[in-house]
Amino acid sequence: MLAVNDSKSMPAVFLLTGIEGHEDIHLCISILLCLIYAILIIGNTGILFIIKTEPSLHEPMYIFLSMLAITDLALSMTTMPTTLGVFLFHSREIGFDACFAQVFFNHSLSYIESSVLLLMAFDRFIAIHDPLRYTSILTLPRIFKMGLVCVLRGVALAFPYPFLLKRFPYCQANILSHSYCMHHEVMKLACADITVNSIYGLFIMLSTVGLDSLVILLSYVMILKMVLSITSRAECLRALNTCVSHLCAVLLFYTPMIGLSVIHRFGNSSSHWLQILFEYVYLLVPPLMNPIVYSVKSKPLRARIIRLFVK
Repeated sequence: MLAVNDSKSMPAVFLLTGIEGHEDIHLCISILLCLIYAILIIGNTGILFIIKTEPSLHEPMYIFLSMLAITDLALSMTTMPTTLGVFLFHSREIGFDACFAQVFFNHSLSYIESSVLLLMAFDRFIAIHDPLRYTSILTLPRIFKMGLVCVLRGVALAFPYPFLLKRFPYCQANILSHSYCMHHEVMKLACADITVNSIYGLFIMLSTVGLDSLVILLSYVMILKMVLSITSRAECLRALNTCVSHLCAVLLFYTPMIGLSVIHRFGNSSSHWLQILFEYVYLLVPPLMNPIVYSVKSKPLRARIIRLFVK
């Protein structure tokens, strides 16, 4: 497992970790994880199938929901093999290149999801501010271009991560504390100065999650001002109800991510269990709950699902 490089011991692989000290319950956790992964895959693919096959759902709101479902599926697929490998088969080893590739996909897809949630906030703002021109503003070509910008932004920002990590020698303990690779954790195993990586990671976090969440907050302040100016109470409640699903998706995504960032920057050894909890909440809860929330809150989508099962 070890290779000699410039007279230093350099690990050829990283070792992933499930829940350290509780290996006896890994089988039970793996069964729960398999169930969660099955539900989120069925839920997100079901959302995509229904939106694709139902012409009445070919509207901007549901196209953005399709983008969110695709991103959730991709992010889940990126971490599922190593997570289930650790808990189900006790397969802990992951090669350098595979780990760095997982870092790239994890972070790029997270940035893409953040961008999609920002686009969905813009969609809700247009729908309430100018409903008569809603479909003429958010045309299919324009939505496609915005989606392409989201993908390019996520890929471009995460692209340097593997190269920044690959330049380091890893002569310390090669054990990661989670079942998948993340930039902030891998860089801590390097026996070199990681200042550049730390500054770049903080900059990217502020310019993506920080900026996106701030713009989403401002958009909802403007939406709230517009809604409160509506004289009809029923119309006011109906307008607010169209935003509930998106607000839930925003909270499900940003709360664990911001919590993780705070713990990584300012946490100590006593916050290790809290960090593990936030890691798996961030990994599993948004892609699991987003289809459920939208299916419950969106009347056209709920009606189509009911009609599908009844048929």
